[in-house]
Amino acid sequence: MTERLGAGELAGLFLFEKLTGEQLAWLAERGEVVDFEAGTEVYRVGEPATCLYVLLEGTLSMVMRAPGGELEVNRTDHRGTYAGAFFAYLDLPIARSYSTGLRTVTDCRFWVLPAEDFGWAVREWFPMATHMLEGFAIQGMGSQQTVSTRERLVALGTVTAGLTHELNNPATATARATATLAERLAGLWDELAGLASALTDGGQLEALVGLVRQAERGRAGQAPLSPLEASDREDELGGWLEDHGVPGAWDLAPPLVAAGVGTGWLDRVAATVPAGALPHAVGVAAITCEAESLLEEIGEASGRISALIGAAKQYSQMDRSPLQQVDVHDGLESTLTMLKHKLETGIEVVRDYDRSLPELPAYAGELNQVWTNLVDNAVDAMDGMDGTGRLTVRTAREGDHLLVEIGDNGAGISEAAAAHILEPFYTTKPVGKGTGLGLDICWRIVAQRHQGDLRFTSAPGDTRFQVLLPLTQSR
Repeated sequence: MTERLGAGELAGLFLFEKLTGEQLAWLAERGEVVDFEAGTEVYRVGEPATCLYVLLEGTLSMVMRAPGGELEVNRTDHRGTYAGAFFAYLDLPIARSYSTGLRTVTDCRFWVLPAEDFGWAVREWFPMATHMLEGFAIQGMGSQQTVSTRERLVALGTVTAGLTHELNNPATATARATATLAERLAGLWDELAGLASALTDGGQLEALVGLVRQAERGRAGQAPLSPLEASDREDELGGWLEDHGVPGAWDLAPPLVAAGVGTGWLDRVAATVPAGALPHAVGVAAITCEAESLLEEIGEASGRISALIGAAKQYSQMDRSPLQQVDVHDGLESTLTMLKHKLETGIEVVRDYDRSLPELPAYAGELNQVWTNLVDNAVDAMDGMDGTGRLTVRTAREGDHLLVEIGDNGAGISEAAAAHILEPFYTTKPVGKGTGLGLDICWRIVAQRHQGDLRFTSAPGDTRFQVLLPLTQSR
């Protein structure tokens, strides 16, 4: 049989002491008394908020999810303490689920009221207070969202700067090689015209074409030369060309040396064409070899641009569903590519990947924000180490979780800072450089979105942030 409290008993609870007799009677009809044994988990954080609980007897504990596990925020035996759906009067997301968890420390007795009844009563009986509380909640959420958005934009700016920096080099190389190629091809027509007028028969042209193709093939198999070796060979070829009356000898020598051409090859060219055609024959060979080299340079630069665009697409997860099966290594690598400009300051990147790890269900784009914040913080921690910084990225399996660890050998986190480092708005960075929400965003993405955990250990020369993600998730 359902046990209920009378209107007089409800009036003895501080939450209801100012209500009228009619209001108390209305509540008394709709609420009931429920007993829970010690150690009972009455409700969990995040579950649908269905009831308001008012303590009548016993000791309760309210807990919240926090970095590193659960945190007890209140333990009390005060009669009348309320918990549960106390935001039911608001038409906002925070009213739809429990913001804390409730456990019984001892045997407890609660007066329990359905959330819809409590919400209706507050809205109808206290409309002005409802409007004010709703405005306060909206402003608070809006302010936090604004700051959180700014933090995400800062991270996006870091990634964008890195991508711009990385794209600039191959784009510049492509533009430079294309301009040089256009100049060389224009000069090639002049050399071909001079060659055509100097040759005496078609057999000479055919033999020259064979020698030029031989030089091109030699360039493909040419081992890289040291600067000193290249300089010596250019001196040798330049001297040969000058001795044979070839104009611009020192401009023609470098592309020929790059193609692996030696004086023996030049002797064969000289024996193939008339003396008057030699300058044009060498010019055609040099331009052809350089053009092949420029085309390769353009191809490599274009490939680099395509790879960067692919990394950016992987990082942003364009054209992908939010929840998907993810290989965390793809996201880690795309993040390292996006932040490469920050790592080129002498920081060694050590990858310790367990490639046997399975894919896991995750919001890949959000996880990439986590990797960005953790890597960026690690780089900042190694600022000023003059080429001795070391960033370690490790993956492993830990029970039924996948572990991603971002480590650095910076100065470490002080004991005073470590106590607050995961708290929102706490930062050790200079004013204007950080909002203190980067790690809070990381924790929310890991804990709230993925039911995982974010933890860290720190000592001078060894700081590690560890992300634990469940390999299977219930949605």
